[in-house]
Amino acid sequence: MANQDLITRLDNRLDQLVNIDMGERGVEHLFEVARELQGGSLVGAAADALMAVPEGGTVVLTTGSVSRAWITPDLGENDGPSGAAAIARALVLARNATCVMLCEETLLPAIRNTCQAAGLFPVTLEQAGVARADKSLATIVMLPYATENEAGQAQAVQLLDELKPDLLFSTERVGRNEHGVYHSMKGIDYGMGRARVDFLFDEALARGIPVVAVGDGGNEIGMGKVVDHVKAHVPYGDTCQCGCGGGIGAVTTCDVLVTAACSNWGCTAIAAAMAARAGNAKLLHTPEREALLLDTMVASGLINSTHGIVDDSVDGFPRQSHLAVAELCRTIVSRAL
Repeated sequence: MANQDLITRLDNRLDQLVNIDMGERGVEHLFEVARELQGGSLVGAAADALMAVPEGGTVVLTTGSVSRAWITPDLGENDGPSGAAAIARALVLARNATCVMLCEETLLPAIRNTCQAAGLFPVTLEQAGVARADKSLATIVMLPYATENEAGQAQAVQLLDELKPDLLFSTERVGRNEHGVYHSMKGIDYGMGRARVDFLFDEALARGIPVVAVGDGGNEIGMGKVVDHVKAHVPYGDTCQCGCGGGIGAVTTCDVLVTAACSNWGCTAIAAAMAARAGNAKLLHTPEREALLLDTMVASGLINSTHGIVDDSVDGFPRQSHLAVAELCRTIVSRAL
């Protein structure tokens, strides 16, 4: 393993790389306050939390955003799934973890395809236990989550009691604001058909289960940690367009918040920091794998939410920028590998 001084320097470089505010969303303001609250690198703190999962432990992950909910709940966006898949893959390889991915039933096929392209074979919870015991297969468990408030609250208690997870991880997963409304980055209510998985994260925090969250806009699970700064610096952060009387800022908080100009980039950086800690290049989310996942998400019908079209740009950033971020993350941590 690389020495701690080197790891700290690499963590800081990864933070800086993925928080360049290319989309002009105000993420650099959120990054500064989140780092101050964390007392150091966000990416590094997330990697430490993930690497602290006990060998053979259980991690619940969520991603997926019903992108044009007022049109159809079958349409998801391509920021989130590939990043979540990269983190799940790293957890399986580094900690032999059982990873359970939650999302809307409508988005399960696309996110399942993305996870499989990352190298994880979808199985039942029982089958995952067998695979964990003999370490013969990298797996992912896919479960649907309720789309109504009361059912979402009940499922939160049931799942945490059943799974007893060691950690929860969220990336690019929209959370409700103080009035219970789920907003797009343009301040539009698009909560219809959306999984109420933020209630699960609230329950986990109440039970003292560690929560790591990644976001790029202020409306995601975890951003409750910096919600006042979302109101001050993010478009529609203070006043939305739906008339609910609030802004887009999500109220659900977290233990470790990783900000990024694109949530997938935050996950790519976390996987790189995990690889550096383990001294294992297999944990990296490489440009080659990113290319495969981008193609898989197109084939699965996930959209570039900024432009409203099914293509291999994410958040309006073209394909080559995502491959470049993966390559730069790999380059940054190469001295630790």
